[in-house]
Amino acid sequence: MWELKKPKPVKLIIGILAADEQCLNRSHQVLTSAFGKFDFVSDIWPFDKTDYYKDQAGEHILRQFVSIEKLIRPDKLAKIKHKTNALEQKLARKMAMDLCRPVNLDPGIIEPSKLILATTKNYSHRIYIGRKMYAEVTLIFDKGQWRPLPYTYPDYQQQCYFDFFEKVRKRLLEQLKSWH
Repeated sequence: MWELKKPKPVKLIIGILAADEQCLNRSHQVLTSAFGKFDFVSDIWPFDKTDYYKDQAGEHILRQFVSIEKLIRPDKLAKIKHKTNALEQKLARKMAMDLCRPVNLDPGIIEPSKLILATTKNYSHRIYIGRKMYAEVTLIFDKGQWRPLPYTYPDYQQQCYFDFFEKVRKRLLEQLKSWH
């Protein structure tokens, strides 16, 4: 008989799309309350590779990533996606802007070999993870660098994202040294 192995914990990251810096700051507050302290916060970049969210979040959308200090179990991703969806709705009500979705929160996990994003939408390359949620391997870490896949979103193919994810990955590897 073969031995079943418990999965190692992973690093939770949350991609934030925000209508402006005030929306970014408000999202930081709710994310910290919901998931705990951040260990890394990326620079703020323009979200300009697509206009998909323009009607929901405005003309000049900002992109930022945060990583949560405490490691999580990988099987929590679907539950976390539900929680971030609820936080988006709460923020939209509280900010009372003319935008239906001034903040978009996309959770994912980083393992040493990959970055996985959660989504509500099924597609050929996505796997059902329970609770009406799907996940996709968005990037792989191979031969010392992040590599996109044929379906990887254009913004996730930028070097600035790779640099941030590499910092998070290194922190994960440090944290895993003390995990039993």
